[in-house]
Formats: sequence, structure tokens, C-alpha cells
Amino acid sequence: MRNVSVLVQEAGESRERFLQPLWDLRLGYEDWLMSPLFPVLLSIVCYFGQCVPFMLIDMYCSHQKWYRKYKIQPEKEVTLPQIWDTLSLTFWNHVLFIMPASIAQWIWTPPTPLPELAPTLWEFVWQQAAALLIFDFQYTIWHITHHKIRFLYRHIHAVHHRYHCPFSWVTQYLHPWELIIIGFLTTTNTWFFNCHCLTIWSYMLLSITISVEDHIGFDFPLSTHRLTFGFFGGAPKHDMHHQKPLTNYQPFFNHLDVWFGTYCPPMSAGGVKSKALLDYERKHKETKKQA
Repeated sequence: MRNVSVLVQEAGESRERFLQPLWDLRLGYEDWLMSPLFPVLLSIVCYFGQCVPFMLIDMYCSHQKWYRKYKIQPEKEVTLPQIWDTLSLTFWNHVLFIMPASIAQWIWTPPTPLPELAPTLWEFVWQQAAALLIFDFQYTIWHITHHKIRFLYRHIHAVHHRYHCPFSWVTQYLHPWELIIIGFLTTTNTWFFNCHCLTIWSYMLLSITISVEDHIGFDFPLSTHRLTFGFFGGAPKHDMHHQKPLTNYQPFFNHLDVWFGTYCPPMSAGGVKSKALLDYERKHKETKKQA
């Protein structure tokens, strides 16, 4: 039996932890949450749960004024064949690659230990922020490499760039190798900090949410790039990457693109080009003429 003093200490600490009421919701569901399959199912449900509403918006609201007002490329239409194409690749990637990997994980990975205490709020926040920054750096390097090396672009990353006007299902419209790399980096980055499983699950959901938002093709008033005063790139920046593939390599933030000189000012809602974007295009057009 555990020492009584330890139990008393944990009880006192649990009352002091802001996230403890949320973490206590696990009680009675431990067998489900401990399963190695739980993070996989959580990710799949989160991804499809976020993509489906935007698919329905693209299908049934494209003639609404508000739709064109917030669409970044309002002249481009999301068609049923495009939705079918992206859904088909997503389905086969999950059947042929995600499912076998999940089964292997279920067989060989031990159950996830569930601590009695929730993480502190500080740990919960800074560890997710650090993991996002690490992934952002890792994928930026991978991304630049797969654009600069023609073989890698043509045979791997070009799949994702088949669509110049992103919509929600384009998020995981990926070559299997790219999907595997993204999944591996997202999963292992939390290992650096020995994160609490609640932090890990939240980080996975946060990564998926940001990734989907990057591809929805809308510039809404409450988008992440607006709420964070431009620290996040958001949908407009990544939308511009699909239009100008040699710019805006960074998936989440802006600082690396600014440092590397690959930042391109994005279009905003309604396809409006800012003065910064017009100056950028004029400058690069003049550079091409001189070359």
C-alpha cells in the first residue's frame, strides 16, 4: 500500500492544481485512456471533426456574401471532385499506413500510466508552446529541403501542392512519407520534456487545430494570426505558400521566414492585397526583369 503521508500530500496538491478538476474526469474511464490506441483515435476524431464543418461550408455556403467576404481566394471554387480526391487519399493513407502503425502500437506499446495529479498550469502551457516551436523549426527545415531538392519535391511534397487554393481536407492531402514524418515529429516532441499525458493529448489537438486552420482558406476575425497579433501565420500566410511555393515555409509561426528572407505578406479576407504584398510583388517582378 502507498504511504498514507504520500496520499495526504497528493490530496493537498490536487486541491491546489487548476487543471485537477479536468483531470479528474478520467476517473471511471482509465482503461480507455490508458490504451495506446486512445491518442490515435483522439487525433482522428479531432481531425475529421474539424474538417467536416468546413467541407459543408464550402459545399453549401459558397454563394453567400459572408463566404466570399472571408474567403482568401473568393474567385476559386471548392468542387465535389476536389473533395472526393482529397478524401480518397486521406482514407487510403489511414487504411494503409495509420491503421497498421496503430495496431503495432497497440500490440507492443505498454498502457499509458495515468498519474493521480494533473500537470501544473505552467507546465501545461510552456511544454505545449515549446513543443510547437520545436516542431515548427523541424518542419521548416524539412519543408525547405523538400522544395529546394527537386527530386524530393517532385516525388513527395508535390502531392500537397496539387491544390493552389487550400481547403480543409488539403491539410492531410500528403504523400505517405510526409504524413509519417509529421506524425513522428508531433508524437516525439513531447518526449523532450517528459510531459504529462494530459499535456500530450492537448498538444496533439492543438497541433491538429492549427494545421487545419492553416488550410481552411478563410481569414476570419477571430483567426489565430489576428488573436496573436501576427505571431502565428494562420491561414492567409499558408494560403500564400500554396500560391507562391518558394515563400512562407514555416507552418505555424512567422519568425523563421522573416529571418531566412522567405516571408511573403499574405492576402487577407476577400482576396485583398495589402500594400506590403503589392510592394513585394513589384520588387520581385523587377528582380526577375533584371535577371
